[in-house]
Amino acid sequence: MKYHISILLLTLFFINCTKKKAKTTGLITENAMVVAAYPNASEIGKSILQKGGNVFDAMVATELTLAVVHPKAGNIGGGGFMVYRLNDGTSGSLDYREQAPIKASKNMYLDSLGNVIPKLSEKGGLAVGVPGTINGILKAHKRFGKLPLDSVINPAIELAKNGYQLTEYHAAYLNKYQDDLKELARNNHEYISDTPFTTGQLIKRPELAKTLVRIRNHGNAGFYEGKTADLIIDEIINQGGIMTHQDLKNYKSKWRTPIKIKYKEYTIISMSPPSSGGICLAQLATMVANQPLKSYGFHSTEAIQTIVEAERRAYADRAEFLGDPDFVDIPIDSLLDKQYLQSRMSTFSLKKATKSSEIKHGNISFSYESPETTHYSIVDQDGNAVSATTTLNTNFGSKIMVKGAGFFLNNEMDDFSSKPGVPNHYGLVGNTANSIEPKKRMLSSMTPTIVEKNGELFMVVGTPGGSTIITSVFQTILNVVEYNMGMQEAVDAPRFHHQWLPDNIKFEPNGFSNELFENLKNKGYHIDESKSPIIGKVDAILVLPNGKLEGGADPRGDDCASGF
Repeated sequence: MKYHISILLLTLFFINCTKKKAKTTGLITENAMVVAAYPNASEIGKSILQKGGNVFDAMVATELTLAVVHPKAGNIGGGGFMVYRLNDGTSGSLDYREQAPIKASKNMYLDSLGNVIPKLSEKGGLAVGVPGTINGILKAHKRFGKLPLDSVINPAIELAKNGYQLTEYHAAYLNKYQDDLKELARNNHEYISDTPFTTGQLIKRPELAKTLVRIRNHGNAGFYEGKTADLIIDEIINQGGIMTHQDLKNYKSKWRTPIKIKYKEYTIISMSPPSSGGICLAQLATMVANQPLKSYGFHSTEAIQTIVEAERRAYADRAEFLGDPDFVDIPIDSLLDKQYLQSRMSTFSLKKATKSSEIKHGNISFSYESPETTHYSIVDQDGNAVSATTTLNTNFGSKIMVKGAGFFLNNEMDDFSSKPGVPNHYGLVGNTANSIEPKKRMLSSMTPTIVEKNGELFMVVGTPGGSTIITSVFQTILNVVEYNMGMQEAVDAPRFHHQWLPDNIKFEPNGFSNELFENLKNKGYHIDESKSPIIGKVDAILVLPNGKLEGGADPRGDDCASGF
């Protein structure tokens, strides 16, 4: 009876959450909030805070719940990044990005003629990087968590055992990817069906529940050693991969110093390399800081030109200079130098477009990624904040479900530059800084970000979206600080994107006028007029002047804000 009641309450919660997302003003709470990509995840994260947990306890619970209910991106077989800010103003970041196996090599995806072999870095065993999610969230919990580990993991275990209901959005994705999932499946797991998945269908994940129990009981060793590790390596070897037990045992997430940049009275705190997000976001903010965006007007021709030209230049630098800082020297100070960035914008004129062929990386001394990532933002009742972005890379990652362990493995190896100058599956171009080396971490666009205003917590923001992550986060921040939008309004606003190459602007459908497109075309801009997909699914929290919290849960997905 208790189980049936919980299903009823969950159904009511879905309805309530959906209604909230449609409003211009988001959910407003007094004390604490979790905004995540699936209602179960937001609700479980909130429940941990209500039990006296802090943001890091809620981080573990939210991340693992997403692994249960959001399998195309939520994960324990992938990796991610987290930026935090404590209530005393201390900030930091954690890199739990995947890394290349020990046997990986620079030319592992090239044929005898030196050409990239299609799909080899995207699907199957060779596409898998060493997962970092479990090591990362356990490290964060060990350092900062308040509640016992079992109390923050148990909700995800129970959900995996008892089942959760598919939303219309996720049922559609499962139906769309059936051929891919069946191709590499070694057993008929819960996401394979000969009949279409339907809205409200109950999905139980017993194998994943057992894996989570091993993690709860044995911590890091419950994933990177023992039975789970055996199942992972057996699966990868059977799928043609090269990962070893030693790769898993040696994996370590890393505390990093976040990127900080001033933007007027705001301080933007974001992820440092091997994420490109923080540096590119800082470059964008500095390049537009002296531009009259507010007087140009929201989504005016001039404002969009200014932002696009800054994006074009930041992504050109990204392709040349950024990679894993443990393997390459990244000239961070030079890339963020105000004089350098002002000189980058000196060739920009409102009269016409700058061609990407004329924009190279800057002169300093010294594909796009998959949109299927997921993000969550948390503020607890004590004023601590976490912004975390995690991914398998493409939908369902490598499409490999670990037999006996119940989770998908990533295909993050595709985020390396298989060959310098050749775009990956999604169009992002990279150079030797992001070439493949053993134990190296691939470059990412994930941009978990926290914003301060006059030294106080102001915003927690992030999004999935591959290369569009950076521009989505940037535009969401601008919507609030330049155009005085509330959090939900800023998240709802249509978005656009330019990434240097290819030289065109992507616009979300139905959000921009034909007059704007004609104005931009007349100035020499190339508009991607194909039916563009949505750009990002931002989940954000804004601290209002009265100290209350407003959630911005993206209506482009099943994203939901929950708090108290």
